[in-house]
Amino acid sequence: MPASPRINPNDGKPRCKWAAGDPLLAHYHDREWGAPIRTDAGHLERMALEVFQCGLSWKIVLVKRPAFRECFRKFDPRRVASMSARDISRLVANPAIIRNRKKIEAIVSNARVFLDLADEFGSYRRWFDRLDASTPRARAALYPLFKKTFKFMGPETTKCYLMGVGKIDPAHDAHCWRAT
Repeated sequence: MPASPRINPNDGKPRCKWAAGDPLLAHYHDREWGAPIRTDAGHLERMALEVFQCGLSWKIVLVKRPAFRECFRKFDPRRVASMSARDISRLVANPAIIRNRKKIEAIVSNARVFLDLADEFGSYRRWFDRLDASTPRARAALYPLFKKTFKFMGPETTKCYLMGVGKIDPAHDAHCWRAT
């Protein structure tokens, strides 16, 4: 994502209320939200952003996204999984990111789970792509699966992650140009 998005939120395109009027949010909404992720690092990044968003605004998370990428080693699962307690303490002291120890520890732990899933299925993405979200019952089964498998992935965070990566349809406002 560029540091200064080129999307003009006043370009006449009707957007979801949360993305209207702000270039950073409009850029994310128009170009990323609901788009499939092709790499394990991309999935770890999106999951991390959703974890950090809990209790905060999405804008805060997107503003801090470049620092998250730097601090979390471009979200390479192997590099994040190798982070030590000392690395975590360093991140907790870094004012460029959201300094919540439990969330930071969750990202490191989740990266380790990504590696475990990659060992079993070839990659996290292969595991993820096998998940069924084709019916309401199948989608409902994903929430306890993510809560059991990953840290800080409750039902709402999981739903936002699944929408954000295109596994389930994003909830666009009816008037939004991206609504289906």
